[in-house]
Amino acid sequence: MTGLSRASYYRWRLPPLATPVAMELRSQLQQVAVEWPAYGYRRITAELQRRGFEVNHKHVLRLMREDNLLCLRRRSSFLVTTDSGHNLPVYPNLARQMQPVAINQLWVADITYIRLRAEFVYLAVVLDAFSRRVIGWALGRTLEAKLAVSALRMAIEQRKPGAGLVHHSDRGVQYASGEYIGLLKQHHAEISMSRRGNPYDNAACESFMKTLKYEEVYRTEYRDLPDALASIGEFIEKVYNQRRLHSALGYVPPVEFEHNGGAAQ
Repeated sequence: MTGLSRASYYRWRLPPLATPVAMELRSQLQQVAVEWPAYGYRRITAELQRRGFEVNHKHVLRLMREDNLLCLRRRSSFLVTTDSGHNLPVYPNLARQMQPVAINQLWVADITYIRLRAEFVYLAVVLDAFSRRVIGWALGRTLEAKLAVSALRMAIEQRKPGAGLVHHSDRGVQYASGEYIGLLKQHHAEISMSRRGNPYDNAACESFMKTLKYEEVYRTEYRDLPDALASIGEFIEKVYNQRRLHSALGYVPPVEFEHNGGAAQ
């Protein structure tokens, strides 16, 4: 004899039945994990909370472990996109101590590469550092200044910034070119560049590029440049800007963060 009543024995012997709420939570968690395969448990917790579930990150982590939903991230080979060995003028770092409190106070720009089936192409982006929103981008086969200029023109057309904007980039030849600098000066922007060999000065862009690679590029095999242009454009405009939860913004998307005046709801 065990010394247990029959009811106590069966409560010990059999696992409790899941409640409808627990079943719905698990179902929604699985849906989020499938829709956002690179989300970690904290970002999934935030998404579930936005969907009305009262759940903490420890519970979500346990469920993800049980269901084998913890994401695996892929590493890639490295391709240099910055050429700072030029004789063009460079500018001091104005962004290092800035803490923007509204849009169009600080923009940050960077370039990365995208591997297609038979070639590399390059993506230039401009982000608003306040909301981390991508406000300008261009994809092409060349690393020449015109790629970065195209992204900047898109940002200017979309935002129409006033005087006093600080534009920050690395010291690459694209950003030091006469055409790029001239466009910034034409719109009365102050020019800021990273210290030599210090990528952390442009952390917001680095973070976006990492997100783009993990959540879009590494999960897609692009046939050609038009295919990449369509897919990456949709990711930037419809997924990253409007739907993806950003930890630095209190787990809301950039567009929502701007609409809320810089406050997470």
